[in-house]
Amino acid sequence: VQLQAFGGGLVQAGDSLLLSCTTSGRALSNYHMGWFRQAPGKGREFVAGIRRNGEVTYLADDVKGRFTISRRNVKNTVYLQMNTLKPEDTAVYYCAATSTASYSGNNYDARTYGHWGKGTQVTVSS
Repeated sequence: VQLQAFGGGLVQAGDSLLLSCTTSGRALSNYHMGWFRQAPGKGREFVAGIRRNGEVTYLADDVKGRFTISRRNVKNTVYLQMNTLKPEDTAVYYCAATSTASYSGNNYDARTYGHWGKGTQVTVSS
């Protein structure tokens, strides 16, 4: 499966952005999906995850209440709605896919995901 993230940009603190990740190749419904981000000088960190059927989602503590992950398998697209953005949200955002049978305690680990797209830059000014 090939992944491509869209929707990044330069915004002000408090603004919102909607990131999209489109997939091609094997159907999106075969994969659990995640969003990660990497800020300059830092490692890649988990932001959000969603199971194949969309019924269970996971969010990192520092984005709970502000970010929402969702998916539309018929459109082969996963979304990350980001509200009330903060300067510390500035990073390159990546979407990732995994076909692992178990997606629970391992969804936070980047090593769980075997497919990655090119990132999209999100910059939040204060």
